Amino acid sequence: MSVAGYNDIIQGALASYLKLSGQIGGDVASHANLVSQAFQAQLQYLTNAAQSKEPNQMQNIELLKPTSTHIQAIQEYREKHRDSPHFFHLSAVSESIAALGWVTVSPAPSPYIKEMNDASQFYSNRVLKEWREKDKTHVEWVKAWGQVLTELQQFVKQHHTTGLVWGGGKASSAAPPPPPPGLPPPPPALPTGDIAPSLDSSAQDRSALFAEINKGESITASLKRVTPDMQTHKNTALRAGPAPFKAPSQSLTTRPVTAPVSVPDKPPTFTKEGKKWMVEYQKGNHSLVVENAEMNNVVYMFKCQDSTLTVKGKINSVVLDSCKKASIVFDNLVSSIEFVNCQSVQMQVLGKVPTITIDKTDGCQMYLSPESLDVEIVSSKSSEMNVMVPKGNGDYAEFPVPEQFKTTVSQKGLQTIAVENKG
Repeated sequence: MSVAGYNDIIQGALASYLKLSGQIGGDVASHANLVSQAFQAQLQYLTNAAQSKEPNQMQNIELLKPTSTHIQAIQEYREKHRDSPHFFHLSAVSESIAALGWVTVSPAPSPYIKEMNDASQFYSNRVLKEWREKDKTHVEWVKAWGQVLTELQQFVKQHHTTGLVWGGGKASSAAPPPPPPGLPPPPPALPTGDIAPSLDSSAQDRSALFAEINKGESITASLKRVTPDMQTHKNTALRAGPAPFKAPSQSLTTRPVTAPVSVPDKPPTFTKEGKKWMVEYQKGNHSLVVENAEMNNVVYMFKCQDSTLTVKGKINSVVLDSCKKASIVFDNLVSSIEFVNCQSVQMQVLGKVPTITIDKTDGCQMYLSPESLDVEIVSSKSSEMNVMVPKGNGDYAEFPVPEQFKTTVSQKGLQTIAVENKG
């Protein structure tokens, strides 16, 4: 059933993607042929897995080698064709083809595929923006590739929920769910015996009131006469006013005021979850190192303060989220590095980085290498951003990223240019 389900993806959604890629032609068609080979390699791997027991780690690496080789070829093709007019197409596939690595992820491979699918949305949206009004074939192409990943995720969720199932494996029988809880007890009955007396009492009070009003002038007969000793202007003793208030000797028992409870900091973590390196809640640690990382790995740095992370090797992407006074040094990135909700952060690339994204960040210093001078920097809602460009003598030239813009209105729409802030 597992192999048949995967074959349905190849003959269905993947076939549609390959057909549309052929219609677009050029680099997209050549790239799609590599994608087809990668899926065929994984089909062979799943066929072997369905017919044999789980191998040891070294044997499994050999079995995965064809799929890994094709994934690497897909990503390298994108890097070698950065000047292609369909570069966004190549990037959308290259960013998400690592989803085929689900066979090494446990206990939840299905969310990993969705994560890879989400990683390609930036470039997929660029394709839609550029081609929506020009050629609908490209729009259908984006939908077809997204359908491939969606069906792959559903396939894994159905047949390999907690990880790749090998031949002879037997799913453990789950205990039947507990019966649903009974209905809540009915609310207590209203005390009907007390309602009638209260209504009678209210009616009697109103009758008495009307009877008093109907007395006319005789209603004042029961009022008490005010004598001269009760009048303030004739009795000087009444002018002194009431005695001052004195607090009681024993105060009432009051509730003690407690100081607000401070939420303790979460313990620092440095773990690897599938293809994702998680570096979280680090403080004052400048010896964080990611080694032996693979090209489809992702580094996620969250709420780290006054810490430095070094990434060795070539990986897919890096994300710094809600970090303060943190630094990162890396060799090469396949996709991009992203700063989100950060303060006073620094990065240095020793090799290649295609894209730097900065969002809601105050203070970002970017040290580039000679190989990364063609980098694209995308910033929004951020300030104090500076790019350090190497001069060649070991020193850097500093250039600020514009934060102030001027927009004018014309018959063609809006025109926006960066304005130098001389203040």
